[in-house]
Amino acid sequence: MAGERSSLPSVVIPLPWEEAADSIAYDSSSRPPPISLVCGPGNCGKSTFSLHLLNTLLSRYERVAYLDTDVGQAEFTPPGCLSLHIFDKPIPDLSILCLKTPERCVFYGGVSAKNDPKGYLNSIFALYDHFLGEYYQASNINDHSKPMLPLIVNTCGWVKGLGFNVLVEILRHINLTHVVQFRTSLEKKNLPRGMFWLEGAPTGKVNLIEIQATPNASSNRPALIKKDAVMMRDLRIVSYFRQCMPRDLCISSYKELFRCLATIHPYEVHFSEIKVIRLCCQAPSLETCQSLDNSIVGLGVSSMVPSESENSTPWWCIGLGFVRAVDIHKDLFYLITPVPPSSLKMVDVLLCGSIETPTCLSQTHSHHGNAQIAETAKLLCRLKST
Repeated sequence: MAGERSSLPSVVIPLPWEEAADSIAYDSSSRPPPISLVCGPGNCGKSTFSLHLLNTLLSRYERVAYLDTDVGQAEFTPPGCLSLHIFDKPIPDLSILCLKTPERCVFYGGVSAKNDPKGYLNSIFALYDHFLGEYYQASNINDHSKPMLPLIVNTCGWVKGLGFNVLVEILRHINLTHVVQFRTSLEKKNLPRGMFWLEGAPTGKVNLIEIQATPNASSNRPALIKKDAVMMRDLRIVSYFRQCMPRDLCISSYKELFRCLATIHPYEVHFSEIKVIRLCCQAPSLETCQSLDNSIVGLGVSSMVPSESENSTPWWCIGLGFVRAVDIHKDLFYLITPVPPSSLKMVDVLLCGSIETPTCLSQTHSHHGNAQIAETAKLLCRLKST
């Protein structure tokens, strides 16, 4: 396409998107480094632009921070997580879904901010505050040994009703230098024009960039990306637990996937050694231990609680686990996780949310599947964990 190029193989970036990213990365007035937020309706290209912006910033800065706030379709973690990442290398290829080990991760426990807006916001604020404390101290602006880093905040597409109010809270809390607002041809889907979040709040110097969503550009990421939301979540979860298997293991069929998942050796954990905390996004249950069976849980460490009250969100999460089985009589549950034993020893909290377990995990002793699981298996070999 004439006048268009891409820093991401297999993806065509429209020229206006290129210009917007360049204007943020090389803004002469942006000192300290830029803190930019990308917002707009769903399926308009926000994630693609955010990754292109990441690569563009890495052409000027040695490292770039990326705050992912989309719990339903996270870019680098399994669903249900909000995460802060530090990148020192560009994203090489969007045709491969990548899992990255985050700098900090919060297990929110659900796939929609609607379930617990307060907990969702608190999680984002905790991650942002960690970024400020570690990577954006004004005293380091001229310190080459610990330079300040630019930050990209990618948001979800929930921009109406309560979602609008949540976005406004995020925009007001973060000290932004740039806001990139995507707009579609369907005006009723769009956010208000201008700096709508500043009404009734102190004004600040923010560069607002409006970008028109381009159908060809927002849909030209590989077909894998365009699968329905449920399958995408399953793919990311299965890809995460695939890390329990050898990296060079090729899985190309449902039977192979099923057999490999069933043969993963679980850890045995005593109930007495762990504390179970139910997050606000999960319905209460009287049978706490038994309800863990076949569930995806966050692995927390009580000494890492980033707030004064240990029963409030957010909780730093060092990884996820799948509770394959529960044995009440032996006071045991059996846990599968790719978290290494050296880190797993620190875990003393299980965080229970409402993440739906993929069928290929929950039925590892069954010989029956469905079309969605088979499709997941076919696509799994394209997933790469780093």
